[in-house]
Amino acid sequence: MSFSVFRTDEAWWVLAPAGARRIDTSATTTAELIADRSAVARAASGDGPTTDPSELDLLSPVTAPCRVIAQMTNYESHVRDSGMDPDRVPLTFFRKSSGSITGPTADIVKPSHVSLLDYEVEIGVVFGRTLPVGSTVDNDSLAELVAGLVVTNDVSARDVQLPKTQFYEAKSYPTFTPVGPVLLLLEPGEWAKFSTLTLQLRVNGVTRQNSSVADMIYSPLEAVRTLTRFQRVDAGDLLLTGTPGGTALTAPPKPIEMIGALLPPHVKWKAFFRRQGSNPKYLTDGDIVEASIRSGDGTLDLGTQRSVVREA
Repeated sequence: MSFSVFRTDEAWWVLAPAGARRIDTSATTTAELIADRSAVARAASGDGPTTDPSELDLLSPVTAPCRVIAQMTNYESHVRDSGMDPDRVPLTFFRKSSGSITGPTADIVKPSHVSLLDYEVEIGVVFGRTLPVGSTVDNDSLAELVAGLVVTNDVSARDVQLPKTQFYEAKSYPTFTPVGPVLLLLEPGEWAKFSTLTLQLRVNGVTRQNSSVADMIYSPLEAVRTLTRFQRVDAGDLLLTGTPGGTALTAPPKPIEMIGALLPPHVKWKAFFRRQGSNPKYLTDGDIVEASIRSGDGTLDLGTQRSVVREA
């Protein structure tokens, strides 16, 4: 059975029928907690005192430092929103700083120089053991390799990302990767339910993103197979698997895009930012962002994170 694990400043907790029960473990990192799964199981089936999870001051269940690796444009709806052809999009990765990880109820801090702050709900895959470069991965070994799943939000400063044509800075500011509330530790047999997950994101109660994994282009198996050609991963590392359509950023109409290609870069970007500046979907001070992921039958529930945007 899966275990819903929470983390606070003083302890790890697991969800039991009566509430959250403290795990008797010396683990201080996600990797150590994964290795002490027997302690998680004992706490889940024990008879000790429980606490209402809503009363816990939750931190990210993925601890830093770790590797944070992300797939780019991996849902058909997001690819179309970006003005690209899903049949021609390669499997691509980028990195985020693990210093961007924050808790599921912490504020998203908008830097003073950022105007176009965007959101991207994503399923986070948490690795459970080391996978060296050159490893062979199939469906069975992937189910053993993945320890669990988390809700993540790949917050992005579009006005930094696009002119510099790079992702690392624009997606790595502190608080730009909210994670949790739950680390859902899976049994190998439960991995098959990954295909039933649905992702939702709301801003101020209005649904912006709502899509199932059926919209995904490259599966986690394809991603990990490609990743292991060049990148080692270790227990506790985090893979973000892409976001569906509905982000604030969308591609301009084709005629405008064609005209923009003829303009000098400084003129093109000035016009682009002028148009984007009038887009009300970008996050501003005081906005409430809620992201949730669960399976259709409710047996896999990664919970809901709730973040408030705050100006630096």
